[in-house]
Amino acid sequence: MNATSDIVARLWSLCHVLRDDGITYHQYVTELTFLLFLKMAQETGTEDELPPNYRWADLVKRDGLEQLTFYRELLIHLGTEAKPRIQAIYANANTALRHPRNLAKLVTSIDALDWYSAREEGLGDMYEGLLEKNANETKSGAGQYFTPRALIEAMVDLVKPRAGERVSDPAAGTLGFITRAHGYIKAHEDLYALPERAQVFQIEQAYHAIELVPETQRLALMNALLHGLACPVVLGDTLAGAGVEAPRSDVILTNPPFGTKKGGGGPSRDDFTFPTSNKQLAFLQHIYRNLKPGGRAAVVLPDNVLFEDGVGAKIRADLMDKCDLHTILRLPTGIFYAQGVKTNVLFFRKGALNEDKGNTRAVWFYDLRTNMPSFGKRTPFTRAHLQPFVDAFGEDVHGQSPRQDQGEDGRFRVFTREQIAARGDNLDVTWLRDENADRVEDLPEPEEIAAEILMHLQTASEEMQALLELLEPEDDQETAEVLP
Repeated sequence: MNATSDIVARLWSLCHVLRDDGITYHQYVTELTFLLFLKMAQETGTEDELPPNYRWADLVKRDGLEQLTFYRELLIHLGTEAKPRIQAIYANANTALRHPRNLAKLVTSIDALDWYSAREEGLGDMYEGLLEKNANETKSGAGQYFTPRALIEAMVDLVKPRAGERVSDPAAGTLGFITRAHGYIKAHEDLYALPERAQVFQIEQAYHAIELVPETQRLALMNALLHGLACPVVLGDTLAGAGVEAPRSDVILTNPPFGTKKGGGGPSRDDFTFPTSNKQLAFLQHIYRNLKPGGRAAVVLPDNVLFEDGVGAKIRADLMDKCDLHTILRLPTGIFYAQGVKTNVLFFRKGALNEDKGNTRAVWFYDLRTNMPSFGKRTPFTRAHLQPFVDAFGEDVHGQSPRQDQGEDGRFRVFTREQIAARGDNLDVTWLRDENADRVEDLPEPEEIAAEILMHLQTASEEMQALLELLEPEDDQETAEVLP
């Protein structure tokens, strides 16, 4: 076990100490984020960003009720009086800790960690390991915003972001795609050899992220800071104003959230060509519209985006007109927490300027789902499972490497645009016989089956609501206003 893994395991073991304080797993990671930032500022010599008298040493020297009282005061002070970047991490911060002994246990244990080795291996890697541990806990509910690291790595490696390009994630979660993209660029290019202006761009402007949930944005900001990034992590809704104001991008890497729009109602963008209450279809529109000419994207989307009729078919046709949708990877089940939904990765390239018709001539499909195990805690999903697809994809970022159709018995096949049009632009293409279909022991877990049924019901409910709104007489509202 390396130092990073050891520290993550030690930090995670502390969550059991806090159960008596009624703290959930997600609250625990947020609580750790507040404390870890203070300690890491001390370890990295960046405490000058913190106000005097509100630093790690000021917390450590207190004990008992005085320490807990000071900690509560510290959170408020950093959220209102610190530099803007620090304020963003501590905005509206409060502690769920109620017992002084539990805060003392956290502070003492964090202080005792092997911080020299952690710095050598990378504090960002340590923090991402903690986020991954959180997502893998079935009780945490965190997997809804945490994409498996193996999948993130493969998507970034295939898209190959470069220095000087703007890379964005409109559903950023904890910033996994952005930090991986930055790591990829650093590994393949000498950023210090760039002109000073280009170096500043790479740290402050090359990446753009949007996150809807405040607590998740807090984790994303911390992750950015630990990876040496000062990029914006906008707290907002991509399907509303934040998406309209987002800058055009050369590369988009993202995994939009599954399910219905929180808080009720549909996307509120009025600039979409095809209004829809389906959140995933709305995200897809944002992504291909937000790409610069020639820009490329890799995006995780559920199966309903591939087969939904009506406006769904129109959006897919528009995507294939404006972009070259060259590759679709059908992902196996069970790789996302508590989601019975079946997912895919769509890889596409935006057409050149003023070329918004007929960009897709053929689509390659890789089936990594049929006759694959159902992944989960017992069967982890690793990069080794993705490597055959990575090899078949090839080196060209636009999917133009030499490829071979493996036929009806293989996992990699190509279908022409004409063949897809004959299917009503339905991209839910399958050809392999499922050898496990009749084996009861190979069926997904009951909760996965229930989640998949729920997803279909939610989609149907959204479409019925949209239909009702279209059929509702325009004068109903006026009549309602004059009734007593």
